[in-house]
Amino acid sequence: MGDSDLRVWPGHPWPLGATWDGRGVNFALFSERAERVQLCLFDDQGRETRVDLPEYTDEVWHGYLPDAAPGQVYGYRVYGPHAPERGLWFNPHKLLIDPYARALVGRLDWAGPHFCFQLGHPRADLSFCTRDNAATMLKCQVVEPGAGRGTFRPPRHAWHTTILYEMHVRGFTMRHPEVHESYRGTLAGLSAPAVIDYLRGLGITAVELLPVHAFLDDRHLVVKGLRNYWGYNPIGFFAPHPAYLATGQLREFRAFVRTMHDAGIEVILDVVYNHTGEGNHMGPMLSFRGIDNASYYRLVPGNERYYMDSSGCGNTLNFRHHRVVQLVMDSLRYWVEEMGVDGFRFDLASAMAREAGHFDREAGFLDAARQDPVLCRVKMIAEPWDVGDGGYQLGNFPAGWAEWNDRYRDTVRSFWRGDPGQVPDLATRITGSSDVFARRGRKPWASVNFVTAHDGFTLADLVSYDRKHNEANGEGNRDGTDDNRSWNHGVEGPTPDNAISQLRLRQRVNMLATLLLSQGVPMLLAGDEFGHSQQGNNNPYCQDNPITWLDWERIGTDGRRLTRLVSWLIRLRRDHIVWRRDRFLKGEPVPGTDIVDAQWINPDGRERQVSDWENGETRFIGLLLRGAAGFYYVTPTGEPRPDESFLLCMNSGVAPLTCRLPVLPDTGHWLPLLDSADGPVLSAAPVQGDGTPYRMAGRSLVLFRRTLPRAGDGGDARPRPTDPARERR
Repeated sequence: MGDSDLRVWPGHPWPLGATWDGRGVNFALFSERAERVQLCLFDDQGRETRVDLPEYTDEVWHGYLPDAAPGQVYGYRVYGPHAPERGLWFNPHKLLIDPYARALVGRLDWAGPHFCFQLGHPRADLSFCTRDNAATMLKCQVVEPGAGRGTFRPPRHAWHTTILYEMHVRGFTMRHPEVHESYRGTLAGLSAPAVIDYLRGLGITAVELLPVHAFLDDRHLVVKGLRNYWGYNPIGFFAPHPAYLATGQLREFRAFVRTMHDAGIEVILDVVYNHTGEGNHMGPMLSFRGIDNASYYRLVPGNERYYMDSSGCGNTLNFRHHRVVQLVMDSLRYWVEEMGVDGFRFDLASAMAREAGHFDREAGFLDAARQDPVLCRVKMIAEPWDVGDGGYQLGNFPAGWAEWNDRYRDTVRSFWRGDPGQVPDLATRITGSSDVFARRGRKPWASVNFVTAHDGFTLADLVSYDRKHNEANGEGNRDGTDDNRSWNHGVEGPTPDNAISQLRLRQRVNMLATLLLSQGVPMLLAGDEFGHSQQGNNNPYCQDNPITWLDWERIGTDGRRLTRLVSWLIRLRRDHIVWRRDRFLKGEPVPGTDIVDAQWINPDGRERQVSDWENGETRFIGLLLRGAAGFYYVTPTGEPRPDESFLLCMNSGVAPLTCRLPVLPDTGHWLPLLDSADGPVLSAAPVQGDGTPYRMAGRSLVLFRRTLPRAGDGGDARPRPTDPARERR
């Protein structure tokens, strides 16, 4: 420790971070209010050498070390005033992580003195801690840049053809028998042939990974023997989470992306830029707080000791500061250009678009992202809310963005639970939520539809529990939402009652089919397709154990059948544009024809009238999609042809009912493809004529396809997915 005789040159203020140029390393760190910055270098034995960065240009401290190289471990110590009441927390006794670090090494030991104040002091956060934390602190590592640039071949699936699959890097493979033990829980594990074959067979087009940016296990969780499993506690926006790299090398992430691309699958990252793991004024000093707290975070005006918190995690990044916007934009471009990812889902995105405390669709970050030549080519998905006042902003993000649609989730759950008055809203949700998104030229794909996600019950638990069961989280079952819109069907949790089990299975089929036959972009939660349960825990953010790990060896017959059905529904959606059209359905005749693009049908086979929509007790809805109404696909010979017609009927009532199949002005018939009352298998029922009564069970969904005679043999000449009879076998 102490001053160094290493050669130090002035270097450059850009790019920020540690940049190897083939001869030496340039170090650059933004801090508007610092008075001195020391670069701390560590050798293989952990010995520290300190070097003052010699230059300060445009609020950036910088220096160039011609003797440094990739692999060098480093951190910073930043000097300045310690005045918490003014939002200034400088403390050079604390080693800090470079916000632009491409890799982190070591581990954070919470037994170390990582708070800049004295724990237990009567006025704790106003005190000053002089204990050094370097020995127990995470550290940064210089990496060689550009190894992956220009070598990715992204599939670039159009939005309206996209099927999202939300998954966790660790939980997906921790119990996978065909993934080598040394690779389980890592990106190398997700690259295993068995995983790729499964994803391709399922038919999804994009994996959406829960956070892979470097994150922390919260101190209060570690004390209780728990982990921050989900990863929504970031400390580095450029570095992959070290535990997800089996090899410890960045090339593992790039290899994973290339493997997915080769399989035709895009990689979407769930990113958390709204807050950091440093928490509120009683949190640790690990990076941003010690570098320039007043620039990086939103502070309470007039009482800057405290943080404005619209994330619910203690702090919120200050997107009114240009350096914060630059940090996030640089991070996003890095993951696209050098790591090859295809898009992002932004956690609590409303927090990133707050100007003067309020959401603004023209906020600096949103404007920057919209015009960026790199980001305009990738998928951008907003979680359109935060926990602050006015934070719920579904439908208010700019054109070009897609948004998680929680109204879709709530309506589908409520309808299939049998709640009254859901039919009108369900009709809007399954046709793309035009009431929310049909403005400013936005398309149905702006709605990311989901019934379940990482946050909440799995699909199996949604039909098995009336109440959350989060006791394992150690918070007295107070955490997690109570508004689950779930139903246990008579028994809480597992049951030997076969009738209840089969009804639960039917309800899972109902909701999966509804999701995959809705306009918009469907998102599946990994494991829902075969029945993964979290034992009723609807907030397992801290459960890094079999509660959250997918159990591949206990899927069972019903799980395998349901998986095959999900795969078939995905192929049906892929092969028929009526289920994924790029324009909103209007229920009006297509210009130049008398064919209506979508019709709502009553059980008697007739079109619904205004009085039918006003009946809050009805629990039946039928949707007729006419393939000739402007829905075209291109044949292998390049000839455009109209798509087929389909009828989707849903009955969420307890009682069975008879529905008459609508009469169409052609010579076709109705072929039942799927009846959820039969379980997760496809129907092999005979063709039905127009006006024929069809008996629907209570709480069931039936899908029909219109068959047209083939010249000469009465067959069906139009393309379709796999033969239903074969699929049943």
